[in-house]
Amino acid sequence: MKKAIISVLSALTGAAIGAGLTGKVKEESLKQANHYGSKHLEMFLMMNQWVRVKQKGGNLASFFAENNYKRIAIYGMGYAGETLIEELKGTDIEVAYGIDQKADSIFADIKVVLPDNSLDDVDAIVVTAITFFDEIEERLSKKVDCPILSLEDILYEM
Repeated sequence: MKKAIISVLSALTGAAIGAGLTGKVKEESLKQANHYGSKHLEMFLMMNQWVRVKQKGGNLASFFAENNYKRIAIYGMGYAGETLIEELKGTDIEVAYGIDQKADSIFADIKVVLPDNSLDDVDAIVVTAITFFDEIEERLSKKVDCPILSLEDILYEM
């Protein structure tokens, strides 16, 4: 009888622990999904603003020229970074290099370096990784002596 009770209690304890672990895994999955959902929504809204700027006849090359940023670097070589490079092709604005955590696996028309590398002098660094702008700005401001700009802020100021 004692063995049967111990066996049942062990099974119930195992089930409770398993359910608790499953709940934690689900909770982490939900947190991660919410994070990526928020990140993608922010990126969508920024790209939508970029389209609005273009529809009104605005362009980023003019913004950079007006602010005397002739030679820039781009932090974040995802979709927004690639789009920014394309927009600036054929203008007087030089994209000197890109900066990205995954620099070793990125193929681009420009040199791409890791954020921890030494960074060549530029007139400004434009951060396209808008979700992490504050952290990136804090980290880069210790390494460079130029303005660090959020692409999102630029687009909403235009």
